[in-house]
Formats: sequence, structure tokens, C-alpha cells
Amino acid sequence: MLEVCVDDIAGLREALAGGADRIELCSALSVGGLTPSAALIAAGVRSAVPVHVLIRPRAGDFVYDAAEEALIAADLRAALAAGAAGVVIGASVPDTRLDAPLLQRLVRICREAAEQRRKPLALTLHRAFDLCADPGAALEVAIELGFGRVLTSGGAASALAGKARLAALVKQARGRIRILAAGGIDPDNVASILAAGVEEIHASCQTPLPPSAPKLVELGFVEASRGRTTASCVRALASAIANWSRPK
Repeated sequence: MLEVCVDDIAGLREALAGGADRIELCSALSVGGLTPSAALIAAGVRSAVPVHVLIRPRAGDFVYDAAEEALIAADLRAALAAGAAGVVIGASVPDTRLDAPLLQRLVRICREAAEQRRKPLALTLHRAFDLCADPGAALEVAIELGFGRVLTSGGAASALAGKARLAALVKQARGRIRILAAGGIDPDNVASILAAGVEEIHASCQTPLPPSAPKLVELGFVEASRGRTTASCVRALASAIANWSRPK
């Protein structure tokens, strides 16, 4: 299973053309992803593959106050009403543990929406998980709350660096929840990540874009260096996953 994260309509088009199995839809990938626009969600849900919408109201940490919770709840309802196959959410308390009470309230919104539309809904816990000092305990919280998968690099800067922890999480999960590996995964290292026991891969499959116009960078309209998802990168990663065989 290859999930490709995209933050614009061009990336969505390329991911689908390259053979992505699932899409994580967001905006602002440069800061880890934020809630996408209603128009992008509407375009995404017309895709032939499942689309999971990231719900994150701002960059920075995942400690949310009551006003931000209200924004998250409203965005959740809007994404589900638009027809998203799943949502990607997360929240922390100041000591970096998962904010279980807040997450429970958000999960309740998702379950009610799923009942109303009479369609299953996929729930993914995002990389707020990677900030947790005790990932084993956080995994049990995610399972108890009813999440279907956890998006994680194993708490490291990349999935490759977090490989040992990813393997430990897969072992602990014991089929109760899926581990969706993320963080710098490409065709050259995906075999090593799969060897940790994960069965789902998350990647942006981007190639660098030519330098932006200096004035755009100077005025803060764009980053100095950036990338874009391409069908060729998606295709290469999908092929590497398909051709990998688990050691016997």
C-alpha cells in the first residue's frame, strides 16, 4: 500500500497518474501539512482511490485550545460531508502525550458522521505521535480510541533512522492497528523500511523544482527550494514496493 501525500491539484493529478493506492490530501507540506481548502477536497474525493484529508489548523505543535478545537471539529465535519474516505488527526498535551480527551471527542464526530452516511471511515493518527516520549503507551491510547493506523517515522527524522522503533511498533500492534511508515522514504530505502514489518508506506514522491523567481522568495511568497510530486517518482516507489519480497 502506497499512500502519497499531496498539497495541490497538480500533485494530486501526478499521484493518481503514477499509481498511488491512496492519497493524503493537505496544504502546506513544507510545514508538515495543514488542512486543505474545500475546493481541493472536492477535487480529491472525485478520485478513483481513497482520499484521506489531513485536519490540522496551523503549523507548530499539536496542543490546541478550545477555539482551535472548534476549528478542527468544523473542518472534520466539512471534509466528511464532502465525501472523504478518511481523516488524519492528532492532538497533544504540553508534556507531548496524546490529548486523549480531545481525540476522543474528535473520534466521536467521525463515528457519528460515518453512521449518518452509512459508509466506513478510516481514522489515522498523524505524527503528533512522533513527539510522544513513550510511543508504546501512545500506541495503546491510539488503539483504545479506535484509530485504524498511525502515521509515524518511529519518532526519528526519517523512517530509516526510526526503523528499529517502527519494527517494535509493528510487533506491539499485533494486527490491532496499522503502522503507516513515513519520513524520507524513496525507492532506494523502501526495502529496508518494509523489512521492519510495515505494510503501508507514506511518501510525497517529490522532485526538486527549478529555483523560484527571486522576488517571490524575497517577498515570502514561496520557499527558496521546493519540490513537486511527479508521476515518475510515484511509479518508481510503487514498483519498488511491488517488487519487494519479505525475507523467509
